[in-house]
Amino acid sequence: MAGPVVPFRQLVLKVHSRCDLACRHCYVYEHADQSWSSRPTVISDETITWTANRLAEHAKTHALPSVHVILHGGEPLLAGTARLRRVCEELRAALTGISDLDLRIHTNGVQLNRRHLDLFDEFDVKVGISLDGDKAANDRHRLYANGRSSHHKVLAAVELLKQEPYRHLFAGLLCTIDVANDPIAVYDALAELAPPRIDFLLPHATWDEPPARPEGAATAYADWLLRIYDRWDDRGRPMPVRLFDSVISTLGGGPSLTESMGLGPTDLVVIETDGTLEQADSLKTAYDGAPITGFDVFTDSLDAAARHPGVVARQQGLSGLSEECRACPVVRSCGGGLYAHRYRSGSGPAEQGFDHPSVYCADLKSLVLGIGSRVGEPTPGTYGAPVGESFPGLDQLADPAGDGAAIARLAAEQRQLTRRWLSLVDGKVGADADGLWEQSRHVLGELAAVPGGLDPLLAHPYTRSWAVESYDALSARGRLGADAAERLAALTASAAIHAGLPLTLSVPVGTDGTLDLPTLGRVQLRAAGERLACLTGYGAGFVIRRGCEELVVEPGLAPGQRWFPVRHMTASAGGHPVDLTVDDVDPLRDRFPEPALDTLTSTQFLSAHALFTDAWRMLGAGVPARLPALTAALTTLTPLARPVAALADGRRGMGAVGVAFTDAEGVARQLLIGARYAVLDALLEQCELYDETDPRSFPVPWGDGQRLSAGELLARAFARTATSALAARPDEHAAATARAWRALLASGTLTPDGTRVAERALAAVGEQR
Repeated sequence: MAGPVVPFRQLVLKVHSRCDLACRHCYVYEHADQSWSSRPTVISDETITWTANRLAEHAKTHALPSVHVILHGGEPLLAGTARLRRVCEELRAALTGISDLDLRIHTNGVQLNRRHLDLFDEFDVKVGISLDGDKAANDRHRLYANGRSSHHKVLAAVELLKQEPYRHLFAGLLCTIDVANDPIAVYDALAELAPPRIDFLLPHATWDEPPARPEGAATAYADWLLRIYDRWDDRGRPMPVRLFDSVISTLGGGPSLTESMGLGPTDLVVIETDGTLEQADSLKTAYDGAPITGFDVFTDSLDAAARHPGVVARQQGLSGLSEECRACPVVRSCGGGLYAHRYRSGSGPAEQGFDHPSVYCADLKSLVLGIGSRVGEPTPGTYGAPVGESFPGLDQLADPAGDGAAIARLAAEQRQLTRRWLSLVDGKVGADADGLWEQSRHVLGELAAVPGGLDPLLAHPYTRSWAVESYDALSARGRLGADAAERLAALTASAAIHAGLPLTLSVPVGTDGTLDLPTLGRVQLRAAGERLACLTGYGAGFVIRRGCEELVVEPGLAPGQRWFPVRHMTASAGGHPVDLTVDDVDPLRDRFPEPALDTLTSTQFLSAHALFTDAWRMLGAGVPARLPALTAALTTLTPLARPVAALADGRRGMGAVGVAFTDAEGVARQLLIGARYAVLDALLEQCELYDETDPRSFPVPWGDGQRLSAGELLARAFARTATSALAARPDEHAAATARAWRALLASGTLTPDGTRVAERALAAVGEQR
């Protein structure tokens, strides 16, 4: 049965099929597919209407909150303002009340004038302009048919676009790479125009028509781009560069930001001037007719095109790549490169087609590894395994009996990952008004010089969540939230106290007089007073001063009306003691699918501790072999209102477990499940286990008709593998879990590492029966 349709969220609408330039690297006119010559020069009114209606139908069917339409060509400005107005009006009218419309136009800019920009301002059409750098670089390819330069016209268009009231329409510059050009001259020329974004595009090429390379330069394009990266980075990253930002995002576990890299499914369709529905334009470089679907807007829905085998082939994520690509350590970031760049005609059916690495394979790998080494992201091999091999101890981590050494190694890698996130955030932040950020930089530098000095900060599960969210805010809005510097000041102050550094720091106080020191506790000062207090650390104690208030906190100081230290739950069974920090005060602790409880009263804490002690003894009696793994995987317990039913990506670091204190058996089960989720959360950040872009869902062997994605099913099975012994019917529980693992193994969605995990977990389930 066919899988669900992946809806189109981007539509490239060809409004004019001819161009006023004769660019030598143009994929429309200079490559294998020449279908442009038989199409109408300009889009008709009928085609516009059918296109608008088909897009509205598609958006309504799939409840799309927004759709992106790019007006394209040829050169779209040649369609004229009257025809462009008709396109904007019909699209806007058709989608009103159904979906937000993000309208854009990609142009060479030579025709751009105020009449165009007044129209674009009226309909909020963002403008992207193609420019390949300085005059020497741009004139290498972007010329009129008679050989005249277009550079001065494009610069005039950019300057017009930068003026008020049009500046908000400027979407950015698109630059096609030519390694014969000086990369620094190209970048400086583009950056001088202060665009809101730069896109660097690899020239379209295939294995039949490979890209030009200087002799002996196997990674010429990566080398060219990395020189620009260093310039961009040294200058403080003054604007987003989509290619670089995409690599940084995917290295950190985030999404790809460009069609040309990453494992995300394609969501783009092209509508030509005659209304035909086609695949991505880049396929025109492969062979004549490569983008054809056989559909058009007059007789076919967009869903029909979305089911076309050529479209579906570009939605398979990891499983849709060649064997060589699937085994590559940078595949998450690279994604096999642009689909068209994988084409090879070959001498036989087995060789012909797109089941190959990109013709830019060496460049893409070098680019990803190069950027990874510069930003400190966890590029393959940094955690101790040779590139291309599995994470050390993968088999032990898959086994619910666990292995203390493997889990400790995984936790150490998580701390390093958190450190890299902090470094990424710090690299994007300037000074703040209170000087808290600069103070924290200084403290972190001193802590880094102390063996293990950063560990309390890095191991705290919620440092990671704060760092990731801060980075996302910087990437999306170019600035941090108002309390980001305050949070970092509190984190670094806590770490300095743990390390015994004799420092005096400014720390933030809430409007209610609270000062939270993560991993240490909460100080309660008067509600009225200065926003900042002075903290002086000495040995293992510290003093808080604000105005005439003063609080001295010595080691072991009992809780009172002003000092609320973090508490611990301890227990022992079978010679295995456990000591978990109870985090019921940290403002960032609410990272679970169920709400975190407010600070427990003494009575609530004593009751919960008694249940915890009974639960640990129950685990010691029922699954004694699991206790070492539990003590290695868990550090911090967050009380919850209700038990967590399933894994949810809370972007927390390893060690956190959420527990609802219902009864001893329930607490025991939550500890087992929480430890497994903690391990899986961390493991998924070190290696790929399944194809995250696989759109399929799978029946659950232990539910009533429920279906889960591959990732959800793997997470549930991973957790259930540890809990059979505590189930009411252990054999039935184990049998259902085994069926889930077999379904995953048969699905084709697992990576080689994921297969190893499934096989070891399946063996462990068999041993339990």
